[in-house]
Amino acid sequence: MPTHREIRAKIAEKIFALDNAVAVHEYERYTRNMSDLVAMYKSGDADNPRLHGWYVRLVATKEVFVNVSRWSIWHTWRMRGFMALDDADQTELLFDDAIEAIRDDFREDMDLGGLVAECVAENGESGVQMISSGPVMFAGVLCHSAELGLTTQHLQ
Repeated sequence: MPTHREIRAKIAEKIFALDNAVAVHEYERYTRNMSDLVAMYKSGDADNPRLHGWYVRLVATKEVFVNVSRWSIWHTWRMRGFMALDDADQTELLFDDAIEAIRDDFREDMDLGGLVAECVAENGESGVQMISSGPVMFAGVLCHSAELGLTTQHLQ
């Protein structure tokens, strides 16, 4: 029976493994200084130090009694990503490619390496869902942003 921290860490690890130049945080980062926030979300690519990063948030937990001493636990996760907008580099297309790579990777590992029973919500949704996508101002930088959703289920 995994903890929410173990599941959160695995989600962040999977996103980072797809592109280790992208900043991935296990929680939403905050700072009083916007330049520090930009630095936290800058990619590690020295040739193209673009703001590009993600964070993972647990937004809901539901549990259902299954039988004596057993509970089914559903955790609902949100992954929020940002990428600095650059029309010349067609960053909207690059960001959409990154989103689809995340969705593909989770689809091929529906139990997060055996950590959870499955990534399927009670309503039948499977894998990572794109909830929203569009331009935002983040830390004073015009960015593409997307919110992805995932529900994990395990027994406890």
